[in-house]
Amino acid sequence: MGIGISIALFAVGAVLTFALEREAEGINLDAVGIILMLVGIIGLVASMLFWSSFGPYNSQRRTTIVRDREVL
Repeated sequence: MGIGISIALFAVGAVLTFALEREAEGINLDAVGIILMLVGIIGLVASMLFWSSFGPYNSQRRTTIVRDREVL
């Protein structure tokens, strides 16, 4: 899950929880909103943790230089 999807899930969950005043029969929209916000937060944290190891700007790349020396 990417950062953008995580933020989108959190935003949809916040709208369902705080901004929507409608009632749905058989489903609690507040609970669905809270679940979406939690999934968004977990996805965002996981994306931030794994970005450094799998991202294109990995700072842990190593270059090995091998030089031949003269043998007398």
